[in-house]
Amino acid sequence: MTKHKIAFQGEPGANSHLAIHQAYPDAEAIPCPTFEDAFTAITEGHADLGMIPIENSVAGRVADIHHLMPASGLHIIAEHFMPVRHQLMAPKGATLKGIKTVESHVHALGQCRKMIRKLGIKPIVAADTAGSAREVAEIGDKTRAAIATRLAAEIYGLDILAEDIEDEAHNTTRFIVLSREKKWAPRGRGKVVTTFLFRVRNVPAALYKALGGFATNGINMTKLESYMIEGSFFATQFYVDVEGHPDDRGLTFALEELAFFSKELKVLGVYPAHAFRETFEEEKKA
Repeated sequence: MTKHKIAFQGEPGANSHLAIHQAYPDAEAIPCPTFEDAFTAITEGHADLGMIPIENSVAGRVADIHHLMPASGLHIIAEHFMPVRHQLMAPKGATLKGIKTVESHVHALGQCRKMIRKLGIKPIVAADTAGSAREVAEIGDKTRAAIATRLAAEIYGLDILAEDIEDEAHNTTRFIVLSREKKWAPRGRGKVVTTFLFRVRNVPAALYKALGGFATNGINMTKLESYMIEGSFFATQFYVDVEGHPDDRGLTFALEELAFFSKELKVLGVYPAHAFRETFEEEKKA
């Protein structure tokens, strides 16, 4: 059986690499320097799928993805939520008392401020978490540490000096899985998420009218984000996640109403809702 090849942005050991291990343990992970390279690997057939982070509960959205998705021609076929756990690592034989600097991606450093302050070490911003681990391993200086994943520590042979040092326990990244082929989840077999893009016509109250159908048809909108396109302050595109299948009666009517007031409407994917959504809802109710 041929292994799936799944592209991700970053170096071996990155959080996206770890997400592939969790969601597709038998797949071959294909590292790519940039998000553009990851998208290209999928569109040109070098990879079957892509594991792409779209938002984080602490850092917010990954802006690049919203600009790359519309023109990519790729389809969302799944989602994956992964709690982010940061590990403080250094070359073998290093000790916490001997560490003077720690390097990692700016978001990782920002998410571990308490431990960095507690240890009194100097944070150094680097391109990414896994790359920091690789560099610390290559240099071998026992006063230099990195913040990265447990997988990165294994790959680069580093000792973990402090585990799970993130400030916020809820720190979670949501990933989308991209494919060249359109593959909609079947209706009636569990909870489904529909993701789409739209642009409203330039008329008064267009957005209000466009979204009215979701309220009147009882559709739960879990995500609505706007961003400028084509370098214009007046050309705005909206990225939306809703619960439900386009063939559900209520969502069918809501999308028809949206299309009437929209300049452009494009469904990016219809895929199974990840189990994390139900867990999160239960925790909110508790």
